[in-house]
Amino acid sequence: MVRIGQAIMLHRGGDREEARNRFTLLWKETEDTGHLFHRCTIAHYMADTQDDPADELEWDLRALSAADALSEERVSWGEHLLAVRALYPSLYLNLAADHAKLGDPHSARRDLDRARGTLDALGDDAYGDGIRAAIERLELRLADDTAH
Repeated sequence: MVRIGQAIMLHRGGDREEARNRFTLLWKETEDTGHLFHRCTIAHYMADTQDDPADELEWDLRALSAADALSEERVSWGEHLLAVRALYPSLYLNLAADHAKLGDPHSARRDLDRARGTLDALGDDAYGDGIRAAIERLELRLADDTAH
């Protein structure tokens, strides 16, 4: 998790290429471990380092797949399961944004509905407020696109 955090900091600091390189290595390293929480986190952030919206969608789908597999496993994951549950609104929001970028408003709205359906997993904190606000912004943008 420390190395994942370092790659996230690189990305947030503006070094997308180095972050992408590190996430790629981490993804390969976790391929055989089956540690789904790490894979979900890596894919979730790797998506943000992509230049092509189709690649971003692919990584967001990988993150969702890992989260779904972890949620289905539910064995002795305790805190990780709670953390993954809290990621679902963001995972669906990211998919909605990907579909919007790719010109697929129907899929974008579907994933926005899914994001709204998982909002109960978020706390009343800055993270939760940020996700809720981002959902509203994307919803308004999609409505604007439909109106024009």
